Amino acid sequence: MRVLVVEDETLLADAVATGLRREAIAVDVVYDGDAALDRLGVHDYDVVVLDRDLPGTHGDDVCRTVVAARPSIRVLMLTAAADVTDRVAGLGLGADDYLGKPFAFAELVARVRALGRRSREAAPPVLARDGLVLDPARLEVTRDGRPIRLGRKEFGVLEELLRADGAVVSSERLLEKVWDEHTDPFTNVVRVTVMTLRRKLGEPPVVHTVVSAGYRVGGAA
Repeated sequence: MRVLVVEDETLLADAVATGLRREAIAVDVVYDGDAALDRLGVHDYDVVVLDRDLPGTHGDDVCRTVVAARPSIRVLMLTAAADVTDRVAGLGLGADDYLGKPFAFAELVARVRALGRRSREAAPPVLARDGLVLDPARLEVTRDGRPIRLGRKEFGVLEELLRADGAVVSSERLLEKVWDEHTDPFTNVVRVTVMTLRRKLGEPPVVHTVVSAGYRVGGAA
């Protein structure tokens, strides 16, 4: 899953991003509405965590743009206002969820994950295929009942492959969804991560390379 955090309070924005990355979520951060629109025009996000009161383009206008131009992206709007009327107004703009400040980080993570599932056409909360079971909320993976410890990027790659349900996922798609914008697009980090993932998942191999196309879980090599 890839998330864009848009928050002008830099300490809060960076803290949210750091926490989400610890949950194996790829995160980009911007601090104003204009930069948010720039990123949204380039990257394919699953969820936008959007402060309502932004410098530059107001959060309301960013929300309207996302809803109109990128309806598959889910919007979690943040605000310091506690008034019910304000929350209703935010949802009326097309935001999918609303969270008042201050908030518990665990609640933010739960809401982001719930919205991420909705952006993937109601993907199941626990993913399973060919003996693999991945629980995004618990950050747990098992194969044939055996627990497997994965790094955050390995977990993210496996999650994307399982969400594809046997379809081929390109290296470019994995790079887009699992790494952030600071990653060199010409790096071999995807190939190296898949190699490590295969080793940890054990024999027989369950992650297969499709030459000139990408990777998939299950099926013939």
